[in-house]
Amino acid sequence: MSRPFTQILPALPTRRRKGNQEIRQQVKGLRELRMIAGKAQADVATALKIKQPSVSKIEKQADMYLSTLRSYVEAIGGELELVVKLPERPVLRLQQLGEVFDQAARPAKSNAPQRRRRAVPR
Repeated sequence: MSRPFTQILPALPTRRRKGNQEIRQQVKGLRELRMIAGKAQADVATALKIKQPSVSKIEKQADMYLSTLRSYVEAIGGELELVVKLPERPVLRLQQLGEVFDQAARPAKSNAPQRRRRAVPR
């Protein structure tokens, strides 16, 4: 049985530990991210209120909604941050992305009184 990276790291010498922490800033996928967080698929499934096979499916997806990714990351105890890199510009962090999309999808509320339509007999 393999041990999570979080259990191995404290046993390493300080110099080597620092180098490995820098390496771990990039992960291959959600499964590895979950393992670094020290969580089992069952833990994530419980947090997301789904079944364990669904967690496995999420981890294998190449494409998913940001809301799914955000929920997954929060289930392992993390926080999702979206970074945008444009040529010759500083790194930009998108905040409140979900709220922006939610507001854009909803029609603007008007303060004018609503008129009711009469049913027209056919």
